[in-house]
Amino acid sequence: MKYPFLLLYLSLCFLSCVEHKREKPAPPRDFAAIKDSGTINVITLYSSISYFIYKGEAMGYEYDLLKDFADSHQLKINLKIAANVNTLTEALLKGEADVIAYNIPVTNDMKPFVRYCGRELITQQVLVQRANRNDTILDNVIQLIGKDVWVKHNTRYYDRLVNLNKEVGGGIFIHDISKDTINTEDLIEMVSKGKIPYTVSDDNIAQLNRTYFSNIDIRLKLSHPQRSSWAVRENAPQLAEALNQWFSENRNTTRYRAIMKRYFEMSKWPDASATAFGRLLANGQISPFDSIFKKYAPAINKDWRLLASIAFQESRFDTTRVSWVGASGLMGLMPLTAEAMGIDREERSNPEASIRAAVEYIRIAERSFRNIPDENERIKFILATYNAGIGHVFDAQALTVKYGKDAGIWDDNVEEYVRLKSFPAYYNDSICRHGYLRGSETTAYVRDVMLRWQFYRAKVAN
Repeated sequence: MKYPFLLLYLSLCFLSCVEHKREKPAPPRDFAAIKDSGTINVITLYSSISYFIYKGEAMGYEYDLLKDFADSHQLKINLKIAANVNTLTEALLKGEADVIAYNIPVTNDMKPFVRYCGRELITQQVLVQRANRNDTILDNVIQLIGKDVWVKHNTRYYDRLVNLNKEVGGGIFIHDISKDTINTEDLIEMVSKGKIPYTVSDDNIAQLNRTYFSNIDIRLKLSHPQRSSWAVRENAPQLAEALNQWFSENRNTTRYRAIMKRYFEMSKWPDASATAFGRLLANGQISPFDSIFKKYAPAINKDWRLLASIAFQESRFDTTRVSWVGASGLMGLMPLTAEAMGIDREERSNPEASIRAAVEYIRIAERSFRNIPDENERIKFILATYNAGIGHVFDAQALTVKYGKDAGIWDDNVEEYVRLKSFPAYYNDSICRHGYLRGSETTAYVRDVMLRWQFYRAKVAN
């Protein structure tokens, strides 16, 4: 097979593309019929917690739990993505899905129609505040009087803050953000960087974002607890019981705890050294692997110091490193990518095998951007692909064209729409095929690798 990666990518695209057209309602069915069919129909939402595609691989906390449940019953997953919570329940009640694999609020109004089941989540809204060494941490809602709090317009966070302001007698300065290119996770990042003092979030979203920004405090509760859960139709008691039983039997297993740790505990944002340039070795060397970079770089007509910059960003030159998404080895290869490049599990920590596979990946990715004439510009698209997967870059290019910008230029053009792919108005657009992306991570990746490469070129001879 001449291009195994391309075939693998196309198959992943086929499996992960979202079908936005409404299908005819399927007849309601319970777990016995589901097992007979061998397929469970599932609906969820794109989000940083529930489901997303990263580097061509499906992941997300809810998705990982769902996949384990399906695997335990030898079921295939037929996954659909809804645009919002209302269409989740609509699809379920019409028989278009067997289960909502997303935590929807538990309400009395819906109980005649659905059975809440599986993992019940108790969430509260919390204050997100910066917690650097000299920062003062608020531990009482009264201390919010006289403080500025920034929240998104028309959200439950805004509503709660308005009610809280009434409860304490006024004095909380509420900044109502209506701009549609800023979301709650952006506000959390702004708190971390000291751009705003406070925002409000659900505690599970705040906990996930704390793995990106370790200097935030999320302990101050601002609301009463809210129950949420997965759901099936009211006339599917067998499926509800199967989900309840699976969660009851697995909540204390090593695998379940590993999934929790992956999304809510493991650090995701590169540590401080990732954006630095790294300490050069003696005799003008960047790393112990310079000779291997020099050996393989000519195969793609690239500067070997660019490969070194990618390697530092991915692994800090640690061949045993494994990221939270499962990228491993010197060049941070994902399991499916490594396999498609001919690298088995035992070879992933081998530096030469890792570099050879990364070079092949770059060679194939570059062909998708051969219509971009400027080499330096083309490299930025390749780096974005290396970080996020080519599907997200294609989506961003399509959005760039739609909004009248240049799909062949990265800075302030495609870069902007990569970032905007974390907003429903953009990732739910019918021209997008790969959904949600935490785009700020990809734009930062491209920026950091390019800056470090520039530094290496200035300090180390070619």
